[in-house]
Parts: sequence; structure tokens; C-alpha cells
Amino acid sequence: MSTTATIPTSIKNFINGSFEQSHNETSNVISPLDGSVISSVPMSGYSDLDLAVNAAQKAYPAWSSKTLKERVQIFFRYRQLLEANIEELTKLVTLENGKTYSEAKAEVEKSIELCEFAVSMPQILTNEVQEVSSGVECRIDRKPLGVVASISPFNFPNMVPHWTVPNAIVLGNCMILKPSEIVPLSAVRMAELLKEAGLPDGVFNIVHGGKEIVEAICDHLDIKAVSFVGSTKVAKIVYKRATSTLKRCVALGGAKNHLIVLPDANPEMTANNVVASMSGCAGQRCMAAAVMVGVDKVDHIVERMIKEAKKIIPGDTLGSVISKEAKERIENYITEAEKAGAKVLVDGRNATVKGKDEGFYVGATIVDYVTPDMDIAKEEVFGPVISIIRAKDLDEALTIENNSGYGNAAAVFTQNGGFARKVIERASAGMIGVNIGVPVPREPFPFGGWNDSKFGVCDITGKSSIEFWTQNKKTSVKWNPEARTNWMS
Repeated sequence: MSTTATIPTSIKNFINGSFEQSHNETSNVISPLDGSVISSVPMSGYSDLDLAVNAAQKAYPAWSSKTLKERVQIFFRYRQLLEANIEELTKLVTLENGKTYSEAKAEVEKSIELCEFAVSMPQILTNEVQEVSSGVECRIDRKPLGVVASISPFNFPNMVPHWTVPNAIVLGNCMILKPSEIVPLSAVRMAELLKEAGLPDGVFNIVHGGKEIVEAICDHLDIKAVSFVGSTKVAKIVYKRATSTLKRCVALGGAKNHLIVLPDANPEMTANNVVASMSGCAGQRCMAAAVMVGVDKVDHIVERMIKEAKKIIPGDTLGSVISKEAKERIENYITEAEKAGAKVLVDGRNATVKGKDEGFYVGATIVDYVTPDMDIAKEEVFGPVISIIRAKDLDEALTIENNSGYGNAAAVFTQNGGFARKVIERASAGMIGVNIGVPVPREPFPFGGWNDSKFGVCDITGKSSIEFWTQNKKTSVKWNPEARTNWMS
């Protein structure tokens, strides 16, 4: 059991069970906590990816031929290793991403939960068999695709890889992971723990890098499926490029989640939930509250939100944003909205943390009287900022929500079941919350949005992921020679 995070000075690719040096140029890995350089990561190219694909192809026949129950045994052990090393894994997430300790630990705990779903596959994935005619049986078996890939983002360096890696591998595929080059440390430790758990060499590989390696994954003809999580702009490019080579792709993009608050909402619960939703993980999550649509008279709730937001302390109960560029971009959105006539009720610009003067911090921010045409209302800010748009009634609030190009999540705060049902039915989003600020489905229910928040069929987690990572094999059998000949003969 390890509680101290060991940081390699130079990160390597993980191919065929070993860490291999890439001969490409490297990029610095910077901790957003204080701006310090903590490691370097290779900007791998096509040749590096090809090595990983070849290793995966060689491992695939033996791995896919194992029974489902045999494959999940490794992830039982891996889950135990995650639990045993949770302190170290938590510190890695905090160091490379900037989350608070409690947020980072919750992320690792979610990874453990995702593993629990993967190891439940033998109970979930039962093959279909039916006697369709006298003496004639039809059967459907789920079979893996082969070599698959997953491209993960910076905001959840431990959890998002666990959205895909356990399920895809348990189902018999061999996986290549491309973590964000900004946060590669958690993925490295993931590889070490999977090897310790007994995963055969070549079944799981990591290739680090940026744009070039993403394009190589999309183009490589021996990769059968790819998942992506990131911005909508890049998700569209990845989806188009990956499917152009006839591979499966599910690409999750950005979000602009609207929380509709009605006057009858419980004031304390609503204020706490909305502020927690917009500021948790420094607002760097695709389920964060971005816009609060206040219906009619909600000033009493806004006043409570102001009090709650002022309790949030950067460097203590609020983590850093990922980079200097992100800090500048977020603060620019606030400044431009203020210039356009919005009112900043709580201002998180120019936040600093004592002893971490070079860290990248933005304080919790509430901007009121935002109009739907402002950039802060339309674009993904990805920081601890919530915009308040005023609406005269629920119909207008739903129109505002529906007009967003995104469709990841939406929520309503009310004590009226009829109003709640109206939002559930009419909100244009894949995940809906009622009096819940972060309506993330828990396994076995899948995660995935609509509109410009997701491209491709199937969701990325839960039961829906089984469809994505497998293909159906249909078998028809007749053993009785005395049965009369028919169209199935």
C-alpha cells in the first residue's frame, strides 16, 4: 500500500507491459496548484501508436478467448489495489489537476465504483437463447471488437479513463489509452496497478501526446472503436475523422447546463446545491451548473447563494483551474459580461493563495442580469462561475434552455411536481435533475448528453457501454433431422 505519490521526472509510454521511451519531443507537466514543473511527457507520433497497436493485436487472441468470469477476476484485484492506494492516487489527482483533497478522493472513489460495475458483467451480460421453432434454437453472444482506444480529458485524470478502460477490457477488447498530456500522472499509475493485478502484457497500453497522436488514433485502420471526452470543437473533429475510417466513435463534448429555479424552491437546499454545482472541481466538469434561470421572484434564493459563494475559499475549499490560460479566459468572460451590462454579485477575479502565488486560481463568481445573447451565457466558461438569467415564467425559462446548442444536463428546483414534470419532458438535455445540481446517473445507468454535447450512438458508461464495446454474433442451430424442411433449413 502506498500513500506517497511518486512522480517520474520523465514520463514514458506504456507498451506491452513496459514503460518505453518515445524519441519525440517532450512537453512540461505543470501543477496548477503553484505553477511548478513536475515532470515531462512525450509528444508521441504514429510510430509510437503503431507499437502499441501491434502489442494489443498480439495480446488480443488469448485475452478475448478467456471467459468473461476469468477476465473480471483481474479487475476484482485491481479494484482492491485502487482502494489500497487511494491516498496516493488522490494526491496525484490534486497535484496534476488542482482539485481539493476531498474532490480528488471522491474522483478515485468513483473510479472504484466504475470497476464494481465492470466486475458485475457476468451478472449483467447474459446471452440470449430461445427456441424459435420446434427443434430450432437461436442465440445471441456478445463478442469484443478487437483493439480499441480511449482519449481522455484533463478534468478527471483518474475517473474518466475508468469510464471506458474496465468495461472495454472486461468485455474482451485490448485498449490503448491516450490521456491528456496536461495530466498524465494518474494514467501511469493506472498502468502499474493493472499490471500488478495480473493483466496480461499488451492488453492495456498508454500512448501520451497531443493533437498528432489523437489524429493517429482516428486514422489507424487496426483500431476498431474510439471514445473521446473533451471540448465540443474537438469532439466534432474526432467523430468525423474516426468514422471516416469506418470505426465506431462516441465523442463527448462540452456543456452549458441550465438550472431552472422557481420561486417555490426550498431556499437553503437550492442555494447550497446551485453554488456547489457551479464551484465543485473549480467548475471544470461537464456537469457543472453554468446558467441559473431564475423564474419570477427568486431574489431571496440569490441572496442565499451570495452568502454561500462567499464561504468558498480558493486554495482551501476551492481548487485551482488547470492553467494560466484557463484563468485568463474565465476572467475575461466575467469582465466582458460586466461591460455588457451584467452585474457581478460575487467576484472571483484576481484570486490568490498565500504561498502559491504562481498558482491558477479563480474564486467563486456569481454574475446576475445576464442576457441570453452574451458570450458568458452561450459559451462554455469551464470555471467556478454561474450566470443568472431572469425569466418571467417557466415557459420562457425552458425556451432559454432549449436554445442552448449544448444538451448535457439540465435541472429544476421546485416543490411542485407538475412543474418538475414539465421540465423533465421539455428540457433538451440527456441528463435531468430535480432538486439536484449535478444530475450524474450512477451505474448501471449510463452517462451521456444530447445535441452538441455528444456525437455518436450509445452512452459512454453503464449498460449502454456494452453495446458500444461489443458486437452481436447470432447463431441458429437445428439438431433434429426429422424436422421438416423450411426456410430456415
